[in-house]
Amino acid sequence: MPSEPDAILRDKPFLLIVDDDALICDTLSFSMSPLFEVVTSHSRPHCLQMLRQLRRLPELALVDLGLPPLPHRPDEGFALISDLLKLAPDIRIVVLSGQSDDGNARHARTLGAAEFVAKPCNPGDLQQVLKRALTFRALDEMGRDGASPLIGNSPAIEKLRLQLRQYADLPFPVLIEGESGSGKEIIAASCLHYGTRRRQKPFLALNCAAVSPNLVEPTLFGYAKGAFTGAVAMKTGYFEDAGDGTLFLDEIGELALELQAKLLRVLENGEYQRVGETQKRVSQARIIAATNRDLRKEVRSGNFRADLYHRLSVCAITAPALRDMGDDRLLLLEHFRQMYAAQTRQSPFRLSPDATALWLAYSFPGNVRELRNVVIRLTTKHPGQTVDAGALEVELDLPDEPLAAGASSATAADEISGDAIVTAASHRLRQREPFSLDRLLDATERGYIEAALKLAHGNVSQAARLLGIHRTTLYNRMEASFREQ
Repeated sequence: MPSEPDAILRDKPFLLIVDDDALICDTLSFSMSPLFEVVTSHSRPHCLQMLRQLRRLPELALVDLGLPPLPHRPDEGFALISDLLKLAPDIRIVVLSGQSDDGNARHARTLGAAEFVAKPCNPGDLQQVLKRALTFRALDEMGRDGASPLIGNSPAIEKLRLQLRQYADLPFPVLIEGESGSGKEIIAASCLHYGTRRRQKPFLALNCAAVSPNLVEPTLFGYAKGAFTGAVAMKTGYFEDAGDGTLFLDEIGELALELQAKLLRVLENGEYQRVGETQKRVSQARIIAATNRDLRKEVRSGNFRADLYHRLSVCAITAPALRDMGDDRLLLLEHFRQMYAAQTRQSPFRLSPDATALWLAYSFPGNVRELRNVVIRLTTKHPGQTVDAGALEVELDLPDEPLAAGASSATAADEISGDAIVTAASHRLRQREPFSLDRLLDATERGYIEAALKLAHGNVSQAARLLGIHRTTLYNRMEASFREQ
């Protein structure tokens, strides 16, 4: 069998290394440089700033969890995994960390990391891990060609199919909302462009989070020679290059308010100007936008223009979360199991009955991205073998302790507190004072999260158990709360 990784690595893929230890960064950079073009960073803010300035995003990332300002906790590393996937959805992330307990490994994988490797690690072994991650990235790209992304028969998928049939060939903007990992870009490309009359026209995708804020306008609209320092020649922008095809604006919720106004103008009448020009130009491109934020909430908080939201959401689509897709999880399992086995020329693994039951019970908080990564790891570790529940548990971010028992029975105290809440709410609403339910609920949630973290001495798993939620859910809510403050 020919070595697929070697073929893929001919042109030296781009590897990002993030570690706050300068010696480790230098050592890894030296040992990986024969195979990869390497760039290094020492912190999450520095890494994100650097990536927004690069012309090319990395295919691979090697990330430590313990990063400043909290090097002895995994929080910054977890946040960086999410940030990297937001900037570069196709990037393959390998975590290399001394904080290598099973809980951290499982959570990193849930967030979208392809592999977790404990420090110290032999450089040769690490090269093989990175080669394997790159191979599966290439296989994913091959597998997208000509294949429908909508696998499943659940009501959620059938609703999505109906919406896509209704909206596919319309000229109006489409807004795709959905959680991270739910396949929004694939829906945009495969269903709303290549599956329509525009399939022969250009499809351009711009990740609004991946572009430095001061470069978004010239990137979208183009610029004239001399428009700003470094503009040594005229350059067209995405709107012009898209022609009468499709322009996909991913992470639209990250767009600055001042740029939202200029985007609104294009959506209203198609008009725009290159930076440094007065000549009006007209775009015929269809706009598809996507976000994992709740834009209605962003509008209420003043972070997103209401008029732009209403323009974008003429045709609104929700990419369903995997937990809402029922037995479709088995169909997706079969799809990826067969695809990766065939493309790597290995026999597919099988799930035992108890593992199948666990598979169906698991919520997959990382959605299809997480499911796909689990299948990749099982394909690599257990080719042609039967995977039991114990082997599957290693790959899933299951709660450290069952929560069902404590959550299933309501106590008398709960009922009393509920009655007390109704009484207090009625009293407050009768006062006719300014009131926002969203602000009250957000403040209550933040208060409970802070209290749980204090009681758990910063241990997120313990705090999640105190709150009766999954650790992944707590991390997501902590991130959302931090963003809103």
